[in-house]
Amino acid sequence: MHVINLPRRILVGYGVLRQLGATCEDLGFNKRVLVVTGDHTIEAAGREALSSLSSSHIDYDLVIVDEPNAEWVDKIVKTCLDRSPSAIIGVGGGSIIDVAKLASAKVGLNFISVPTSASHDGIASPRASVKGLGVYGSVEARTPTAIIADVSIIKRAPRRLIISGCGDVIAKITAVSDWLLAHKLKGEYYGEYAASLAKMSAHLVMKSAKEIASLTDEGIRTLLEALVSCGVAMCIAGSSRPCSGSEHQFSHALDIVASRPALHGEQCGVGTIMMAYLHSLDWRRVRQVLRSIGAPTTAEGLGVPSEAIIKALTIAHKIRDRYTILGETGLTQGAAKRLAKVTGVIE
Repeated sequence: MHVINLPRRILVGYGVLRQLGATCEDLGFNKRVLVVTGDHTIEAAGREALSSLSSSHIDYDLVIVDEPNAEWVDKIVKTCLDRSPSAIIGVGGGSIIDVAKLASAKVGLNFISVPTSASHDGIASPRASVKGLGVYGSVEARTPTAIIADVSIIKRAPRRLIISGCGDVIAKITAVSDWLLAHKLKGEYYGEYAASLAKMSAHLVMKSAKEIASLTDEGIRTLLEALVSCGVAMCIAGSSRPCSGSEHQFSHALDIVASRPALHGEQCGVGTIMMAYLHSLDWRRVRQVLRSIGAPTTAEGLGVPSEAIIKALTIAHKIRDRYTILGETGLTQGAAKRLAKVTGVIE
């Protein structure tokens, strides 16, 4: 048996942040809440969030995080123990939301996700990636009780973050293939419903690539709904399996070996090209879609040397105990170089 915890309220659309206070009331968070945001996101959406809470006569404490890491998780936990809020509200990008989400899991409080960008599926998932935890990849956190994704705010975020979100969603193509492979070869649990939801999200984003790249309202909404759907897929699966496979392990490995790694979704996009090749999927279409939205598809585009790509490919299988197309022994340096060259990631 595994328990499926899903969000109770999801709001996606123009101006929905104004409904934050009313949403807290509807969910029973009528007492003091703790709002966690960042130096920049306080201006992007934080003040509007506070205004909505005040309009509903909900008291709040405010924490502004300057460097989202494990140390800040502990600070937020301490604040919760001191102030006893009824819920934590994370207002920010993926890093801020993950810090707030993990803190809420540690103290057993409900969590509301208010993203200011759409750079990866952490805005809706029950998992968190936080620097300083001593692990690569995500850890179990808490499913957001509510998600309030305001299209008008997301559209104001740097375009690069939106393109990164596309890369993270498209990565589900190879993540699901890895999951099915592990089921066939290792007997691992495979949930067809969760897998189908993740794959559908990826295909819809690829189909809507032109609208997303043009930052149309419909395109941004499609991306947001896809990111939320991926989070729900993880809730249903009880793990990150439908959304994180060999392409994510490559990205985490690149974080280790590159002095200045690119954005998570950008790296996952490049990883998906190569892992799709190994899975005998249509890797050229993946590359074409990524190119069409202006996402990097090469080492040069990521701003990392070719040697870093090769090194990351050879150690990616060690990132976590998860069976993927990379196998149990990984790729040799020669195989990694050939893979990167044949897919055009390096010259």
